Amino acid sequence: MRYFLDIAFRGSSFHGWQRQPGDISVQECLENAFSKALRCDIAVTGAGRTDAGVNARRMVAHVDLPDYVDIPLLLRAVNAIAGKDVAVRSALPVHDDAHARFDATSRTYRYFAHTSKNPFVRELSWQASPALDFDAMNEAAAMLIGRRDFTSFAKLHSDARTNICDLRVARWIRMEHDRWYFEICADRFLRNMVRAVVGTLVEVGRGKIRAEEILDILDASDRCAAGTSMPAHALFLWDVTYDYWKAPEAVGEVSL
Repeated sequence: MRYFLDIAFRGSSFHGWQRQPGDISVQECLENAFSKALRCDIAVTGAGRTDAGVNARRMVAHVDLPDYVDIPLLLRAVNAIAGKDVAVRSALPVHDDAHARFDATSRTYRYFAHTSKNPFVRELSWQASPALDFDAMNEAAAMLIGRRDFTSFAKLHSDARTNICDLRVARWIRMEHDRWYFEICADRFLRNMVRAVVGTLVEVGRGKIRAEEILDILDASDRCAAGTSMPAHALFLWDVTYDYWKAPEAVGEVSL
């Protein structure tokens, strides 16, 4: 039977989501945990890749499990084996051809920033200058919305078949007087795209790029035209949505 898994993880312990030789990934960690708990080889397929150091409030993955499995008991075993920095919060049955990656209708990321020194959030948020112009950054972010070619914000030499993404939300939201997050939602994302977008918007906030220059950067289709990639520790894969499936509300939601 196929199940969708609702997964959260702390990215600092992993070299990204996807299994790769020589480095521990979230996918490898979970596949090892499921395989050890069930004493057979289990493959876990995620909704997408995350870069090294990037966190996830919600990554969705699918897994095929034997019919006889006691799901609550299995999840307790998997979470014990997987360690402290990854949690499988639920496993819910789906139809046999459901696919965590190809069936996803949107992905949402959030990038957290704080403008005052704060030792309690520094490991999961980027310390920004108090002088950043968030109004200008929002003006520029709004120009990114739409179905566009995001080559200028994509990592070079990726294996993506197309760099066209349908960007639906791009906005900076104030949480407290010195706490912000950037929310971005699209049907798909390119490798390193979110961190490159944030880095470019920060250049707008610093006054080094005018907001309207975002359109020129998009038109250039050149990674060198955009800003630098931001640190990974402040980025969260926040949600993944499907037409036919919704993750249950989780206990212990991320609250930064």
